[in-house]
Amino acid sequence: MKQVAWISMVEDEEADDQLKQIFDVARTPHGTLDNVMRIHSLRPATMIGHLTLYKSILHSDEITLPLWFLEVIAAYVSILNSCEYSLTHHWNNAVRLIDNAQRVEAVQTALRSQSFENTFNKKEIAILDYSKKLTCHVGNLKKVDVIKLKQAGCDDGEILEVNQVAAYFNYSNRVLNGLGVSLDGDKIGYYSS
Repeated sequence: MKQVAWISMVEDEEADDQLKQIFDVARTPHGTLDNVMRIHSLRPATMIGHLTLYKSILHSDEITLPLWFLEVIAAYVSILNSCEYSLTHHWNNAVRLIDNAQRVEAVQTALRSQSFENTFNKKEIAILDYSKKLTCHVGNLKKVDVIKLKQAGCDDGEILEVNQVAAYFNYSNRVLNGLGVSLDGDKIGYYSS
């Protein structure tokens, strides 16, 4: 069997009844348990916490920013952190939600080059800039960084959404990269086909 992470993970057939129940809650709409969740199988409480945080950030009815753009933020943070795992999953989600090949290509090029002006509007650029600073220079964030978001048209709820998506993916990227979690066995993307 190919190694999927640098630490062991409990497989479905090895799980006790309690862990099987947690696995079932953490399964994607495909019915699969992605390695990003399975990596927590030795400490299931962290899986529950991770899943709760993830769903509250990207799968909540309270979200007001477009989901395609939140997935773009996820992909961008993952690019900045060199996290191929999250980038693969969340770029796939963004592509599906954007649903326009020309737009997808423009967004991907802009994210890779970090040249946003011809692809994103003023508000989206401010959000991407904030996400980069939160990812790469968190100690340098100041009140002015939030003021810039407000000046670009973000309300406080949207600023919180952006903060939580960027912060979550910084956490998740570090879990994945720090434990060598691979995509082996995952069905790519969250949404069922």
